[in-house]
Amino acid sequence: MHSRTKHIDIRHHFLRDHIQKKDVSIEFVDTHNQLADIFTKPLAKEPFYKIRLELGILDEAYMS
Repeated sequence: MHSRTKHIDIRHHFLRDHIQKKDVSIEFVDTHNQLADIFTKPLAKEPFYKIRLELGILDEAYMS
């Protein structure tokens, strides 16, 4: 179990250090605005198209 918690500690400290240096910022993202959903779960048409648009992914039909 120690190796698992050690790995978590290293990741936690890495993130904490970069946040303190202001290299990155952490922001809350509402559950309805999670762009990663398009990669992790099946979506209905509307949420799929909305996220695809926000990511800047174009429909292949419009690229000719």
